Order: sequence, then C-alpha cells, then structure tokens
Amino acid sequence: MIVIADASPLNYLILIGDVDVLREMYGRVIVPAGVARELTAGGSPSVVRSWAGAAPGWVEIRRVDVPADAGLDAVDEGEAEAIVLAEGLRPDVLLIVDDRDGRREAARRGIATTGTLGVLNDAARRGLIDLEAAMNRLGRTTFRVSPALVQNLLERERHRRGES
Repeated sequence: MIVIADASPLNYLILIGDVDVLREMYGRVIVPAGVARELTAGGSPSVVRSWAGAAPGWVEIRRVDVPADAGLDAVDEGEAEAIVLAEGLRPDVLLIVDDRDGRREAARRGIATTGTLGVLNDAARRGLIDLEAAMNRLGRTTFRVSPALVQNLLERERHRRGES
C-alpha cells in the first residue's frame, strides 16, 4: 500500500510524539512538496519545522503538479497535491488527511482516507501506542475533535482489550 500524508496529521503526530507509528505501520510515507512547505512554514510549531526540515529517510517528499480542477478549489495547496498524487497512484493508496473538504473530495474521487484519529486507533490496535495516553497528548494541542468521538474511541479500545 502507498501512503500519502497531508500536513495536519503529520503536524499533530509530530506534536504528540507518535509520528514514528507511520513508519512502523506503513514503512514509507509520501509527502507532497506543498505539504512539506506547510510544515516548514513560519507559523508551524518549531518541533514540526525541525522534523520536516530534516525528514527521516522513510519519508519521501515528492513534487506534484496540480492541474486546474474545480473540485480542488475548496482545499489548500498541500491537500490538492496530496489528492492529485493519490489519484495518480490508485488503486492501492491511502491518503491521511483531516480536513473535511479534503476527505470529501478524496472520497468523491474514490481515494481511501483516514485521519489522525484513524492512524492513532490503528496504531493502538497493533499495540504500538497507548490510545488513551495519545488522546490525552492530542487534547493538549489545538486539534479539534468532539469529546463524544474521543470517548467512543476510548470505550471501543477498552472493549477490544477486554477491560469493559
């Protein structure tokens, strides 16, 4: 499977110290050049800028030319590049993206997606992280999520581990 990551999931996984689960689960992750630029921009947290400026070897930064496309008007440059790249690499591709418009456009194009929460949930199922601890760290960032959704994920994880 080919995995492509957008800026938001990378940003939050770096901030909570769990970005390496991407390597553990997928081996290699492709990051469009526009996403890399977003991660190294001045408004990004310094730890994110540092990570992206010296990305590990399992991250491949790829230049993407985005054609004029009305469906991509609602997403930012990095998301547009990620969607175009994923579309060109189908069928065995997974796009990691949090933005609702980006997910919607990817789905419209038949591209499989997950987001930060999906990555963390899958990592917990594989025994790579403690989901509750990861969610607590995520809660101390600017990540926006419904408390009910977090509670539901944690309850399912406790049930999966036989703790309910």
